[in-house]
Amino acid sequence: MNRKYRLTRSSDIQRVRRSGKSFAHPLLVLIVEYSNEDEPFKAAFLASKSLGIAVSRNRAKRVLREAFTRSIERIIPGVNVLVIARAGLINSPFTEIEGALQQVLNRARIINNNDPAN
Repeated sequence: MNRKYRLTRSSDIQRVRRSGKSFAHPLLVLIVEYSNEDEPFKAAFLASKSLGIAVSRNRAKRVLREAFTRSIERIIPGVNVLVIARAGLINSPFTEIEGALQQVLNRARIINNNDPAN
């Protein structure tokens, strides 16, 4: 994912976590903060130590990033997003993870469904 779309500062991630609205799924949690529409969206992907060793956590973040990247053109501008992996994500197939992410993105209403390509 391109660097301009990443939330990198810890203070930004904490702010989104505190003030954002969360949307849960058994595989992941999406936290959305609606901000300035003139800026592009920004995202961060998190996995806690409860998921297991570093290899498992890094794999979970890579899979979430890949699933998110497939929807990147349809995300509305001006939102900050945190995607947090849950324990069930480790043993789930990619298609199920991608479907879970689409489901929470739709519930959060940050997907532009007026895209003529779809």
